Amino acid sequence: MSMIKKFNDIIADLKADKYAPVYVLCGDEPYYPDQVCDYIAEHALDAMAREFDQQIVYGRDLQGADIAPIIGAARGYAMMGGRKVVIVREAQPIKKWEAFEAYLNNLMPQTVLVICFNGKPDKRQGLWKTAAEHPDVVWLQSDKLRDYEVERWINSYIADFNKESGVQIDPRVAPLLADYLGTDLSAIVGAVQKLIDGRPEGVNVIDAALVERNIGISKDYNIIELQSALIRGDIAKAHRITQYFASSKDHVMVRELAPLNTFFSNLLMYHYLPDKSQANVAKELGINPFFVRDYATAAKRYPAGKTFLIIGYLREMDARYKGINNPSAKDADLWKELIYRIMH
Repeated sequence: MSMIKKFNDIIADLKADKYAPVYVLCGDEPYYPDQVCDYIAEHALDAMAREFDQQIVYGRDLQGADIAPIIGAARGYAMMGGRKVVIVREAQPIKKWEAFEAYLNNLMPQTVLVICFNGKPDKRQGLWKTAAEHPDVVWLQSDKLRDYEVERWINSYIADFNKESGVQIDPRVAPLLADYLGTDLSAIVGAVQKLIDGRPEGVNVIDAALVERNIGISKDYNIIELQSALIRGDIAKAHRITQYFASSKDHVMVRELAPLNTFFSNLLMYHYLPDKSQANVAKELGINPFFVRDYATAAKRYPAGKTFLIIGYLREMDARYKGINNPSAKDADLWKELIYRIMH
């Protein structure tokens, strides 16, 4: 039976003091594997037992790139008579895994062996296929979020925190953070926690002003404000924001084009939805219901045919920014041209 598990299920088991004999923690997004590994390192043993019965090594430090010494340690008995914890961080340099393969056939029940990869082993190979399907091995594989998943992840993270603290987030803040921070979960969590910890006493809503004070993202010059200007037809404000983007290293044009492309692609879908009720639009477009009114307003300004053309403009500008059919135009010129073409 496969023991491939989700992060929340693994943490729930650990909090209930249910430890598996082996954990393989891997993936291109290190946040979740690191969280599980750190939890085991901090909670599987008490402070005194950690001194004697916990060993943490890095793959690069293993002589001959051989896992055998670690397996030898895993086979030993706990000096304090209870649980033993052996952790291998950054295991990707290890080349010789024969001892681990043998260990899977004869596990030590009192040992918790944790193997962490930056990246992921190839489950098509016999050893890792066996490990992923082993009933006593918990396998966690964490893949990077896609750009369009970040906003939802931030809202979910805040919602989980809200259960205990009552902290809420202005719906406009999550897309703002997603655009600025990208897909690195550690950076996102660090920023969100900074916002939570930086709230003035009695303030339970994370808004754009709080983001500006604590993270440095302008509440007036950002992708959400640009979208709002385009929706309302405020060409002067759109130009001010894009000129700010062009002068800032934090607002690379190709990155800012992505959420605009998502917005207008969604707007094209909106035009053809037979049911434009708030609930149905939010469901079909996968957006917060708060933003449905933006699509209703934008649809009046940009008919379906114009919306289709705008998507083409955005893709053209993306290519030109990357140097295709654009020998010399600067960011400011590209932004100026794009805004003109969208709004005329």
